[in-house]
Amino acid sequence: MRPDGWHLTEDVDDFLARAGGFLRSRPGPHVMQLTWAERVRTRGADAFGTEAPVFGMLEQAGEVRATFHHLPPRGMGLSPLSPEQADSLAARLAAGGHPLPSVNADHGTANAFAEAWQRHSGVTVKLRDTRLRLYRLGTLTPPEPMPTGRARVLGEQDLEQVMFWCGEFAKAVGEVVSIDAGSWAGTRFADKRYTLWETPDGTPVSIAGLNPLIGGQIQVDIVYTPADLRGHGYAGAVTAAVSRAALTAGATDVVLFADLSNPTSNALYQRLGYRTLTDWSAYDFS
Repeated sequence: MRPDGWHLTEDVDDFLARAGGFLRSRPGPHVMQLTWAERVRTRGADAFGTEAPVFGMLEQAGEVRATFHHLPPRGMGLSPLSPEQADSLAARLAAGGHPLPSVNADHGTANAFAEAWQRHSGVTVKLRDTRLRLYRLGTLTPPEPMPTGRARVLGEQDLEQVMFWCGEFAKAVGEVVSIDAGSWAGTRFADKRYTLWETPDGTPVSIAGLNPLIGGQIQVDIVYTPADLRGHGYAGAVTAAVSRAALTAGATDVVLFADLSNPTSNALYQRLGYRTLTDWSAYDFS
């Protein structure tokens, strides 16, 4: 048995062997840990940057109580932490000279870690304006009436169309990312399964993506409708389609994030049967 405390590793297989059961025990709050660990495991550690990823787990009495992941140059993601756990992690990372550009987690955890990191490292912290809400699907309730048209799953032959829509989504949410044939495989968009909603004449009007099934859970990510096509029910239709597909694929939990500044999308997801799990925040460090 290892001594109590935070243990760091660059080996994702070691991380999942030790912390996988803990992460799968609450897949909703651990969605980002599960997603990014699986991406590193399947694509390789060098797929997301030149620096090695770092994973960590807090072990007490031989059991994992909390985790984090950091894939430079991206920020650090955390499982839910108590203020005491956040402080011990900040102290451990500061003592080891680990630079951090940002942190994202449920709001209470992100706030506790940001305060602790400021104390231990002396950096300036700033809360991002964008606040997210994490939802979990209860009983799926498709929109009524449905807009005319149909859902169509996109395949490899649709890659150009997928890249275009993902690029439009990234611009809409402020993500700085290069999306083309050369960079596609290294983006977070490459491992999703996409569905378009098409009008009866075959015109694509809305898109939604599904992350792979991990720990019994599937995350809906992304959902996007061009601004000039909103208000016709297309987003609700395509979100219902991919939510149903996730359940058919065997997911016991289906989750998604929504921007709290967008009351329309939050109301839509609630009408479809999604219920609040937690609010999510990010802090930048300088």
